[in-house]
Order: sequence, then C-alpha cells, then structure tokens
Amino acid sequence: MDRKKTAWSALAGSVFGLCLAMAGAANAQTPAKELFGAQHTASAARPESIGFYSHGCLAGAAQLPADGQAWQAMRLSRDRRWGHPELVAFVERLATAVQRRGIWPGLLIGDLSMARGGPMPFGHSSHQIGLDADVWFQPMPRQRLSERAREDFPFRSVLKKGGLTVDDRIWNDSYRDVLQLAASDPKVERIFVHPGIKKKLCETTRGNRAWLNKVRPYYGHHEHFHVRLVCQPASPNCESQRSTGSGDGCDKLDWWFNVALQPPPPDAKPPKPKPPLTLADLPRQCRSVLAAPARAQSGLTVSTETGRPAASTYSKSYAAPATVPLPRFRPYR
Repeated sequence: MDRKKTAWSALAGSVFGLCLAMAGAANAQTPAKELFGAQHTASAARPESIGFYSHGCLAGAAQLPADGQAWQAMRLSRDRRWGHPELVAFVERLATAVQRRGIWPGLLIGDLSMARGGPMPFGHSSHQIGLDADVWFQPMPRQRLSERAREDFPFRSVLKKGGLTVDDRIWNDSYRDVLQLAASDPKVERIFVHPGIKKKLCETTRGNRAWLNKVRPYYGHHEHFHVRLVCQPASPNCESQRSTGSGDGCDKLDWWFNVALQPPPPDAKPPKPKPPLTLADLPRQCRSVLAAPARAQSGLTVSTETGRPAASTYSKSYAAPATVPLPRFRPYR
C-alpha cells in the first residue's frame, strides 16, 4: 500500500511539475505587455532596474502619490505611477523646486512605469525599468483636479498648429527654466523633447549651455517632456545608454527638419510593425519579478467620486476608460 501511495505521489508530482513547465512555456510566449499590464502591486524585493529602458522590468518599485503640494498625477486609471525609488524622489524634488522658485505653481505628471515595469499595453516602448517619467508641458492648475477630471484633461502642444516650431503665444522662458532645472540634476541621463523645442532652446539659451547636452530631440514630445535617469547603484543588470558626448547638440538639428520630420513619399510602404515582446525576449530575471510575492499594502480606500477603489490604492477593478486620450502617434526610428 505504501508503495502505491509513493507511486501515486511521484506521478502527481510529475504531473504538477509538467503543468508548471507548460504554464511557464505559455507565459514565455504570451505578449509581455499582457503579463506586466495585469500586475498592480510592486514585488516584495529590493529596488532594482533590470535590462534596458525599452527592454526590461522593475523589482521593488515605489509609487508616486497621486497628489503632492507641488504636483498632480494625471490619468490615474492607467496605474503608471510606479518607479525606482530614485525616480519617485526625483519627481517630487523637481516639482518642489519648480514651485519654490516660482517658475510654475507645480507640475502635471504623466506616466512613470507600471508596478513591475515591463512593456506597457499602449503608449510607450520605453518606461520599462522604472527610470522614465513624463512631465506635461503645462503648469499645474492652482485648483486640485478631481480623479475624473484627470482622465480627460486635454493634452496641449507647445508647437504652432500644423507646424514644427514653437508657438510663442504659449512658450515663454518658464518652459526653458523647467527643462534646465530638470537637466541640471546629476541623476538625469537625458531629456527627450520635440526637435522644434530643442531648436527654440538653442536659439534662446544664453550663458551656461552645458545642460542642453542632455536635452535630445525626438519624435513627438511636444505635449510633454520625457525625463530619463541614469542606472542606479544596486542595479547591476541595468543597461546604460551610450554617452551623449560633448557639446550642446545644436549643430545636429538639420536632419530632423530636412529628413526625419518630412512626410514620407506617396509611394512609401508603411514600416512593418514589430512583433510584441514576450517574456522570453526580456532578461531572465523578469520571470522572477513577475512571480515574486506582492509587497504588503494597506487596505483599500474607496473614492467618494467613483465608488471604486481610490486612485491612490489602485485595484484591478478600476480599469482605464476607453476614452482616455493618448499622445499623438510617434514614428519609430
């Protein structure tokens, strides 16, 4: 009888192990954006950025509060206020400095990363390792926006309508001052802005221009600027970017206006979309990040506006509405 029990136990263990292996194989081929998009709690681990900014994940994330004295987080239903603790500290530090210096009343904060990083279901190819943050090109309103208002508060471009250069009816020195303050932080790797904004900075910045080196032109980024921090200590598997070299970068804008931002020829074939990243495509440590237990959290509170879990304690039941406006399409290069 004991031998039968032992045999059955061995068989059951084998079946269980096979099931786990099959589940792991299935997960490995499932689009990673689905696996990471389903996570709404940080892993119970020390903070670590794993992989590259557009090809990795995040362990031990911290969450930016939805509200601070000097910032308001937008699009709360996306649940993208997570980042490496250094990123969260940077956002809070920048917002406070902007307010204290009287540049703006505060900042409107867009996407950081998801709770465990990884590819997002929509909107970004980077923001995967908790070191990227979007800051809107609008001063924070003095009134506190409601949760619902933050879902459809309109994006605003600082470019001339239909053009590639800055609209001087919107732009003033305060925009430059915010960018200079962000770029001057030693933890900032680079800042992405539309080429038209870089052009404006090159034309109007006097005195110290060293900070312009970190401000890099890229597609889109005329409604917000994208801050990227350097890989942090205790993240040995974080992949750094190549150096931006020396100089202010103002001598390299012609290609953007003469080539990159020009409409494609009428007979040009659209670029073939890349297949979505799978878990198998990401660093192997990302499997452990997904499987790790969640960090303990305090109990959920209920929003008085929506009757759903409050944005500061997001739950899976509070899904992003289909009408959330997205930034304009950014061509891949």
